[in-house]
Amino acid sequence: MNRHIAAEPASTRSGLPVDPTPQQDPLFFRRAGEHDLPELVRLRDDAARWQIARGIDQWKPGELREDHFRARLEDGEVWIAFLGPRGQVAGAFELWWDDPAAWGVQPPTAGYVHRLMTDRRTAPPGTGRRMLTEAERRIAAAGRTVCRLDCLATNPRLREYYRAAGYTVVGEQGSKDGGLGGTYAVTLLEKQLT
Repeated sequence: MNRHIAAEPASTRSGLPVDPTPQQDPLFFRRAGEHDLPELVRLRDDAARWQIARGIDQWKPGELREDHFRARLEDGEVWIAFLGPRGQVAGAFELWWDDPAAWGVQPPTAGYVHRLMTDRRTAPPGTGRRMLTEAERRIAAAGRTVCRLDCLATNPRLREYYRAAGYTVVGEQGSKDGGLGGTYAVTLLEKQLT
C-alpha cells in the first residue's frame, strides 16, 4: 500500500534553505525520484566501503541495488541532502511510516529512519546529524511524536552516535530479517519529538 506523506518544499516560501545552521553550509532537501536510483546505490556502496576500511562489519558494497531504493520510493520516502540549492549531494536517508521487521506491528505514532548515508567526499562535518534532524522534523510535521531507528547490535559506535543525538535504547530485536537472506540482531532506539 502506498502511504506517502505529502512532500514539503525543500525551502521555505521565502526561498531560504530548510533549517539553516549558523556557520555551516545550508543543506537543501529534495525527495528522491526514479532518476536518483544510481546516486542512492553509489552513496550506499561508498558508505559500505568506508565502514569496511574502518573495521565496521555492517554494510557490504553491492548489497542493495536500484530495486531496493525503487521499492522504498513506492512504500516510504527517500530524501537527498544537497549543499546549496543546486549543489553537490551530501547524503540521503530513508523515512518509513512503519517497520514491522524490527518493531513489530505498532500504532501510527512514529516514523522510522533507515540508511542515513553521508557522502564522505562532499559532506561537511555534522551532515549526518543535520539529516537526522530533518527526518525528525518531517516525522513531527506528519503528526507523529516518535522517531525510531535500529542499528546492528554489534555496532557500539553507531549506537553511541544515536545516543549522543538524543536517542534512547528501548530494546533489542534478536532476529531481524532485513531481506538480505538472513537474520541479525539489532538495537532499537527512539526519540520523543516535541
